[in-house]
Amino acid sequence: MQQFTLPDLGEGLEEAEVVAWHVNEGDHVVTDQPLLSVETDKAVVEVPSPWSGRIARLCAANGDLVKVGAPLVEFAGDAEQDTGTIVGQLQSGEEHGAEVIAPVAPARRGTAQAVPAVRALAQKLDVDLNTIQPTGPDSTITRADVERAARSLAEAGPAEGLRGMRRAMAQRMTAAHAEVVPATVTDDADIEEWRKGEDATIRLMRAIAAACKAEPALNAWYDSRAGERRQIARVDIGIAIDTEGGLIVPIVRNVAARDAHDLRAGLDRLRADAVARRIPPEELRGATITLSNFGMIGGRFASLVVVPPQVAIVGAGRIAQHVVAHHGQPAVRRMLPLSLSFDHRVVTGGEAARFLMALKTDLERSA
Repeated sequence: MQQFTLPDLGEGLEEAEVVAWHVNEGDHVVTDQPLLSVETDKAVVEVPSPWSGRIARLCAANGDLVKVGAPLVEFAGDAEQDTGTIVGQLQSGEEHGAEVIAPVAPARRGTAQAVPAVRALAQKLDVDLNTIQPTGPDSTITRADVERAARSLAEAGPAEGLRGMRRAMAQRMTAAHAEVVPATVTDDADIEEWRKGEDATIRLMRAIAAACKAEPALNAWYDSRAGERRQIARVDIGIAIDTEGGLIVPIVRNVAARDAHDLRAGLDRLRADAVARRIPPEELRGATITLSNFGMIGGRFASLVVVPPQVAIVGAGRIAQHVVAHHGQPAVRRMLPLSLSFDHRVVTGGEAARFLMALKTDLERSA
Protein backbone atom coordinates (compact mmCIF):
# COMPACT_ATOMS: atom_id res chain seq x y z
CA MET A 1 0.00 0.00 0.00
CA GLN A 2 1.40 3.39 -0.99
CA GLN A 3 0.09 6.68 0.30
CA PHE A 4 0.02 9.95 -1.67
CA THR A 5 -0.11 13.09 0.46
CA LEU A 6 -1.14 16.63 -0.45
CA PRO A 7 1.98 18.21 -1.97
CA ASP A 8 3.19 21.77 -1.60
CA LEU A 9 1.31 23.52 -4.42
CA GLY A 10 3.72 26.40 -4.45
CA GLU A 11 1.14 28.84 -3.03
CA GLY A 12 2.77 29.38 0.36
CA LEU A 13 -0.30 27.86 2.05
CA GLU A 14 -0.59 25.16 4.66
CA GLU A 15 -3.84 23.61 3.42
CA ALA A 16 -6.29 23.37 0.54
CA GLU A 17 -9.98 22.56 0.21
CA VAL A 18 -11.08 19.52 -1.81
CA VAL A 19 -13.42 20.73 -4.56
CA ALA A 20 -14.02 17.57 -6.60
CA TRP A 21 -12.61 14.08 -7.08
CA HIS A 22 -11.99 12.92 -10.66
CA VAL A 23 -11.45 9.26 -9.70
CA ASN A 24 -13.19 6.68 -7.54
CA GLU A 25 -11.98 3.91 -5.27
CA GLY A 26 -11.07 0.90 -7.40
CA ASP A 27 -10.15 2.95 -10.47
CA HIS A 28 -6.86 2.34 -12.25
CA VAL A 29 -4.98 5.58 -12.95
CA VAL A 30 -1.81 6.45 -14.82
CA THR A 31 0.95 8.89 -13.96
CA ASP A 32 -0.09 12.56 -14.33
CA GLN A 33 -3.80 11.71 -14.60
CA PRO A 34 -5.82 14.30 -12.62
CA LEU A 35 -6.91 12.82 -9.29
CA LEU A 36 -8.82 15.75 -7.80
CA SER A 37 -9.26 19.51 -7.85
CA VAL A 38 -8.41 21.56 -4.78
CA GLU A 39 -9.03 25.22 -4.02
CA THR A 40 -6.10 27.33 -2.87
CA ASP A 41 -6.40 30.97 -1.90
CA LYS A 42 -6.62 32.17 -5.51
CA ALA A 43 -7.39 29.30 -7.88
CA VAL A 44 -8.79 25.84 -8.34
CA VAL A 45 -5.84 23.54 -9.07
CA GLU A 46 -5.85 19.99 -10.42
CA VAL A 47 -3.60 17.56 -8.53
CA PRO A 48 -2.20 14.84 -10.81
CA SER A 49 -1.30 11.31 -9.82
CA PRO A 50 2.42 10.78 -9.16
CA TRP A 51 2.13 7.06 -9.98
CA SER A 52 0.25 4.52 -12.04
CA GLY A 53 -1.83 2.04 -10.07
CA ARG A 54 -5.22 1.20 -8.56
CA ILE A 55 -6.92 3.53 -6.09
CA ALA A 56 -7.56 1.67 -2.85
CA ARG A 57 -8.96 4.56 -0.76
CA LEU A 58 -9.79 8.24 -1.03
CA CYS A 59 -8.71 9.87 2.23
CA ALA A 60 -10.75 13.08 2.01
CA ALA A 61 -14.24 14.11 0.93
CA ASN A 62 -15.44 17.09 -1.06
CA GLY A 63 -15.32 20.20 1.11
CA ASP A 64 -12.63 18.87 3.46
CA LEU A 65 -9.68 21.08 4.35
CA VAL A 66 -6.51 19.03 3.90
CA LYS A 67 -3.17 20.04 5.35
CA VAL A 68 -0.04 19.88 3.20
CA GLY A 69 1.50 16.47 3.91
CA ALA A 70 -1.82 14.89 4.95
CA PRO A 71 -3.01 11.72 3.09
CA LEU A 72 -5.05 12.17 -0.09
CA VAL A 73 -5.03 8.73 -1.74
CA GLU A 74 -3.94 5.20 -0.91
CA PHE A 75 -2.76 3.05 -3.81
CA ALA A 76 -3.16 -0.71 -3.72
CA GLY A 77 0.05 -2.75 -3.89
CA ASP A 78 3.21 -1.22 -5.31
CA ALA A 79 2.34 1.65 -7.60
CA GLU A 80 4.67 2.47 -10.45
CA GLN A 81 6.41 5.61 -9.28
CA ASP A 82 7.55 8.35 -11.66
CA THR A 83 10.12 10.36 -9.75
CA GLY A 84 10.06 13.07 -12.39
CA THR A 85 6.60 14.28 -11.43
CA ILE A 86 6.74 17.35 -9.19
CA VAL A 87 3.33 18.77 -8.37
CA GLY A 88 3.01 22.52 -8.11
CA GLN A 89 6.65 23.37 -8.92
CA LEU A 90 6.82 25.89 -11.72
CA GLN A 91 9.95 26.43 -13.76
CA SER A 92 10.44 30.00 -14.86
CA GLY A 93 13.28 32.29 -15.74
CA GLU A 94 11.55 35.12 -13.91
CA GLU A 95 12.36 36.00 -10.34
CA HIS A 96 9.34 36.10 -8.09
CA GLY A 97 8.56 37.75 -4.78
CA ALA A 98 9.73 36.95 -1.31
CA GLU A 99 8.07 34.18 0.61
CA VAL A 100 4.66 34.78 2.13
CA ILE A 101 4.82 36.07 5.67
CA ALA A 102 2.94 34.02 8.25
CA PRO A 103 0.12 35.86 9.97
CA VAL A 104 0.72 37.08 13.48
CA ALA A 105 -1.38 35.36 16.14
CA PRO A 106 -3.52 37.67 18.24
CA ALA A 107 -2.53 38.26 21.83
CA ARG A 108 -4.26 36.07 24.38
CA ARG A 109 -7.02 37.86 26.20
CA GLY A 110 -7.46 37.86 29.94
CA THR A 111 -9.63 35.29 31.69
CA ALA A 112 -13.22 36.43 32.01
CA GLN A 113 -14.59 36.79 35.56
CA ALA A 114 -17.81 34.80 36.14
CA VAL A 115 -19.29 32.54 38.79
CA PRO A 116 -19.61 28.80 37.99
CA ALA A 117 -23.36 29.01 37.30
CA VAL A 118 -22.81 31.76 34.73
CA ARG A 119 -19.96 29.78 33.13
CA ALA A 120 -22.25 26.76 32.85
CA LEU A 121 -24.94 28.90 31.20
CA ALA A 122 -22.41 30.29 28.72
CA GLN A 123 -21.29 26.78 27.82
CA LYS A 124 -24.89 25.66 27.36
CA LEU A 125 -25.67 28.64 25.09
CA ASP A 126 -22.33 28.34 23.23
CA VAL A 127 -21.21 31.84 24.20
CA ASP A 128 -17.52 32.76 24.53
CA LEU A 129 -17.15 34.62 27.83
CA ASN A 130 -14.10 36.48 26.49
CA THR A 131 -16.30 38.27 23.94
CA ILE A 132 -18.72 39.67 26.55
CA GLN A 133 -18.62 43.18 28.02
CA PRO A 134 -19.23 42.60 31.77
CA THR A 135 -21.74 44.74 33.66
CA GLY A 136 -21.52 43.14 37.10
CA PRO A 137 -19.60 44.33 40.19
CA ASP A 138 -15.79 44.30 39.81
CA SER A 139 -16.15 43.62 36.05
CA THR A 140 -17.83 40.25 36.52
CA ILE A 141 -20.05 38.72 33.85
CA THR A 142 -23.66 38.27 34.89
CA ARG A 143 -26.36 35.87 33.74
CA ALA A 144 -28.04 38.78 31.91
CA ASP A 145 -24.77 39.50 30.07
CA VAL A 146 -24.61 35.92 28.79
CA GLU A 147 -28.27 35.88 27.76
CA ARG A 148 -27.88 39.20 25.93
CA ALA A 149 -24.83 37.87 24.07
CA ALA A 150 -26.72 34.69 23.13
CA ARG A 151 -29.61 36.74 21.70
CA SER A 152 -27.17 38.83 19.67
CA LEU A 153 -25.56 35.71 18.23
CA ALA A 154 -28.94 34.25 17.33
CA GLU A 155 -29.94 37.45 15.54
CA ALA A 156 -26.64 37.57 13.68
CA GLY A 157 -27.11 34.09 12.23
CA PRO A 158 -24.72 31.12 12.11
CA ALA A 159 -20.96 31.63 11.97
CA GLU A 160 -19.38 30.91 8.60
CA GLY A 161 -15.84 29.61 8.44
CA LEU A 162 -13.67 31.44 5.90
CA ARG A 163 -12.48 29.26 3.03
CA GLY A 164 -10.38 29.67 -0.07
CA MET A 165 -9.75 33.25 -1.18
CA ARG A 166 -11.44 34.86 1.80
CA ARG A 167 -9.42 32.80 4.28
CA ALA A 168 -6.18 33.68 2.49
CA MET A 169 -7.20 37.35 2.31
CA ALA A 170 -7.76 37.42 6.07
CA GLN A 171 -4.35 35.87 6.69
CA ARG A 172 -2.50 38.18 4.31
CA MET A 173 -4.21 41.34 5.51
CA THR A 174 -3.37 40.39 9.10
CA ALA A 175 0.27 39.87 8.13
CA ALA A 176 0.40 43.13 6.18
CA HIS A 177 -1.18 45.08 9.04
CA ALA A 178 1.32 43.65 11.50
CA GLU A 179 4.38 44.41 9.37
CA VAL A 180 3.89 47.42 7.08
CA VAL A 181 4.12 51.03 8.27
CA PRO A 182 1.49 52.56 5.96
CA ALA A 183 1.12 56.11 4.71
CA THR A 184 -1.10 57.55 1.98
CA VAL A 185 -0.95 60.60 -0.28
CA THR A 186 -3.75 61.69 -2.60
CA ASP A 187 -4.38 64.01 -5.54
CA ASP A 188 -6.73 64.54 -8.50
CA ALA A 189 -5.82 64.13 -12.16
CA ASP A 190 -7.61 66.37 -14.68
CA ILE A 191 -8.65 64.01 -17.51
CA GLU A 192 -10.98 66.36 -19.37
CA GLU A 193 -8.74 66.12 -22.46
CA TRP A 194 -9.00 62.34 -22.73
CA ARG A 195 -10.41 61.01 -25.96
CA LYS A 196 -14.00 59.79 -25.90
CA GLY A 197 -14.14 56.13 -24.83
CA GLU A 198 -10.63 56.16 -23.33
CA ASP A 199 -9.78 52.91 -21.50
CA ALA A 200 -9.23 54.19 -17.97
CA THR A 201 -7.64 51.02 -16.58
CA ILE A 202 -5.11 50.76 -19.40
CA ARG A 203 -4.27 54.47 -19.09
CA LEU A 204 -3.71 53.95 -15.38
CA MET A 205 -1.44 50.94 -15.96
CA ARG A 206 0.69 52.80 -18.51
CA ALA A 207 0.84 55.86 -16.24
CA ILE A 208 2.02 53.69 -13.35
CA ALA A 209 4.80 52.34 -15.58
CA ALA A 210 5.81 55.92 -16.43
CA ALA A 211 5.80 56.89 -12.76
CA CYS A 212 7.92 53.86 -11.87
CA LYS A 213 10.49 55.04 -14.41
CA ALA A 214 10.44 58.56 -12.92
CA GLU A 215 10.63 57.32 -9.31
CA PRO A 216 11.90 53.69 -9.18
CA ALA A 217 11.80 53.51 -5.38
CA LEU A 218 8.14 52.46 -5.43
CA ASN A 219 8.61 49.62 -7.93
CA ALA A 220 10.44 47.47 -5.43
CA TRP A 221 10.35 44.58 -2.97
CA TYR A 222 11.40 44.81 0.66
CA ASP A 223 12.59 41.84 2.71
CA SER A 224 12.13 43.00 6.29
CA ARG A 225 13.87 39.97 7.77
CA ALA A 226 17.05 40.64 5.83
CA GLY A 227 16.60 44.41 5.85
CA GLU A 228 17.08 44.47 2.07
CA ARG A 229 15.31 46.47 -0.63
CA ARG A 230 15.37 45.33 -4.23
CA GLN A 231 14.36 47.82 -6.93
CA ILE A 232 12.85 46.06 -9.95
CA ALA A 233 13.64 47.20 -13.49
CA ARG A 234 10.53 45.65 -15.04
CA VAL A 235 7.03 46.84 -14.09
CA ASP A 236 4.71 43.91 -13.29
CA ILE A 237 1.39 45.31 -12.07
CA GLY A 238 -0.99 43.36 -9.86
CA ILE A 239 -4.59 44.18 -10.80
CA ALA A 240 -7.09 43.83 -7.95
CA ILE A 241 -10.20 42.06 -9.31
CA ASP A 242 -13.38 41.80 -7.26
CA THR A 243 -15.01 38.37 -7.65
CA GLU A 244 -17.90 36.62 -5.95
CA GLY A 245 -15.45 34.44 -4.01
CA GLY A 246 -13.26 37.33 -2.87
CA LEU A 247 -10.43 39.54 -4.06
CA ILE A 248 -7.92 38.13 -6.54
CA VAL A 249 -4.82 39.92 -7.86
CA PRO A 250 -3.39 38.50 -11.11
CA ILE A 251 -0.25 40.03 -12.63
CA VAL A 252 0.05 41.95 -15.91
CA ARG A 253 3.70 41.53 -16.87
CA ASN A 254 6.17 43.96 -18.42
CA VAL A 255 3.62 46.77 -18.74
CA ALA A 256 6.04 49.41 -20.03
CA ALA A 257 6.96 47.34 -23.09
CA ARG A 258 3.39 46.57 -24.24
CA ASP A 259 0.92 48.65 -26.26
CA ALA A 260 -2.62 49.44 -25.15
CA HIS A 261 -4.24 46.75 -27.34
CA ASP A 262 -1.95 44.02 -25.98
CA LEU A 263 -2.51 45.15 -22.38
CA ARG A 264 -6.30 45.11 -22.78
CA ALA A 265 -6.26 41.64 -24.34
CA GLY A 266 -4.03 40.33 -21.55
CA LEU A 267 -6.15 41.94 -18.84
CA ASP A 268 -9.39 40.55 -20.30
CA ARG A 269 -7.89 37.06 -20.33
CA LEU A 270 -6.72 37.36 -16.73
CA ARG A 271 -10.10 38.69 -15.60
CA ALA A 272 -11.97 35.82 -17.28
CA ASP A 273 -9.61 33.26 -15.76
CA ALA A 274 -9.93 34.89 -12.33
CA VAL A 275 -13.73 34.81 -12.37
CA ALA A 276 -13.70 31.18 -13.58
CA ARG A 277 -11.13 30.26 -10.86
CA ARG A 278 -8.83 28.68 -13.43
CA ILE A 279 -6.02 31.20 -13.31
CA PRO A 280 -2.57 29.54 -13.24
CA PRO A 281 -0.63 30.03 -9.98
CA GLU A 282 2.30 31.65 -11.80
CA GLU A 283 -0.03 34.47 -12.89
CA LEU A 284 -0.48 35.42 -9.23
CA ARG A 285 3.15 35.74 -8.17
CA GLY A 286 5.74 38.46 -8.45
CA ALA A 287 3.85 41.77 -8.73
CA THR A 288 6.14 44.75 -8.26
CA ILE A 289 3.30 47.24 -7.60
CA THR A 290 -0.51 46.96 -7.45
CA LEU A 291 -3.44 48.89 -8.94
CA SER A 292 -6.88 48.96 -7.33
CA ASN A 293 -9.35 50.66 -9.67
CA PHE A 294 -12.08 50.72 -7.04
CA GLY A 295 -13.73 53.77 -8.61
CA MET A 296 -15.39 51.44 -11.11
CA ILE A 297 -17.63 50.53 -8.14
CA GLY A 298 -17.56 53.73 -6.09
CA GLY A 299 -15.55 55.91 -3.75
CA ARG A 300 -13.02 58.73 -4.24
CA PHE A 301 -9.95 58.19 -2.05
CA ALA A 302 -8.74 55.24 0.04
CA SER A 303 -6.03 54.18 2.46
CA LEU A 304 -5.06 50.96 0.70
CA VAL A 305 -3.25 47.92 2.12
CA VAL A 306 0.33 47.32 0.95
CA VAL A 307 1.03 43.58 0.81
CA PRO A 308 4.72 42.65 1.30
CA PRO A 309 7.13 42.29 -0.34
CA GLN A 310 5.67 45.14 -2.44
CA VAL A 311 6.10 48.67 -1.10
CA ALA A 312 3.27 50.54 -2.87
CA ILE A 313 -0.28 50.31 -4.22
CA VAL A 314 -2.13 52.82 -6.41
CA GLY A 315 -5.87 53.43 -6.02
CA ALA A 316 -8.12 55.07 -8.60
CA GLY A 317 -11.44 56.50 -7.43
CA ARG A 318 -14.66 57.30 -9.23
CA ILE A 319 -14.29 59.71 -12.16
CA ALA A 320 -16.63 62.68 -11.77
CA GLN A 321 -17.05 66.30 -12.87
CA HIS A 322 -15.89 68.99 -10.45
CA VAL A 323 -15.56 72.74 -10.55
CA VAL A 324 -11.82 73.51 -10.50
CA ALA A 325 -9.51 76.38 -11.41
CA HIS A 326 -8.40 75.98 -15.03
CA HIS A 327 -6.05 78.58 -16.50
CA GLY A 328 -7.07 80.89 -13.69
CA GLN A 329 -10.81 80.54 -14.30
CA PRO A 330 -13.50 78.30 -12.75
CA ALA A 331 -14.34 75.38 -15.01
CA VAL A 332 -16.17 72.08 -14.85
CA ARG A 333 -13.63 69.33 -15.54
CA ARG A 334 -13.57 65.51 -15.34
CA MET A 335 -11.34 64.55 -12.43
CA LEU A 336 -9.83 61.19 -11.52
CA PRO A 337 -9.06 60.84 -7.77
CA LEU A 338 -5.72 59.10 -7.05
CA SER A 339 -4.54 57.45 -3.84
CA LEU A 340 -1.01 56.18 -3.29
CA SER A 341 -0.39 54.04 -0.21
CA PHE A 342 3.21 53.08 0.53
CA ASP A 343 5.38 51.34 3.10
CA HIS A 344 7.01 54.20 5.01
CA ARG A 345 9.75 51.90 6.28
CA VAL A 346 11.48 52.02 2.90
CA VAL A 347 9.70 54.72 0.87
CA THR A 348 10.15 58.38 1.85
CA GLY A 349 7.43 60.98 1.65
CA GLY A 350 9.38 62.77 -1.07
CA GLU A 351 9.67 59.62 -3.19
CA ALA A 352 5.94 58.99 -2.82
CA ALA A 353 5.07 62.60 -3.75
CA ARG A 354 7.32 62.51 -6.82
CA PHE A 355 5.77 59.22 -7.93
CA LEU A 356 2.26 60.62 -7.50
CA MET A 357 3.11 63.76 -9.48
CA ALA A 358 4.61 61.67 -12.30
CA LEU A 359 1.48 59.51 -12.32
CA LYS A 360 -0.79 62.54 -12.43
CA THR A 361 1.25 64.23 -15.18
CA ASP A 362 1.10 61.17 -17.42
CA LEU A 363 -2.66 60.79 -16.89
CA GLU A 364 -3.27 64.43 -17.79
CA ARG A 365 -1.73 64.04 -21.24
CA SER A 366 -4.34 64.26 -23.98
CA ALA A 367 -3.15 61.09 -25.75
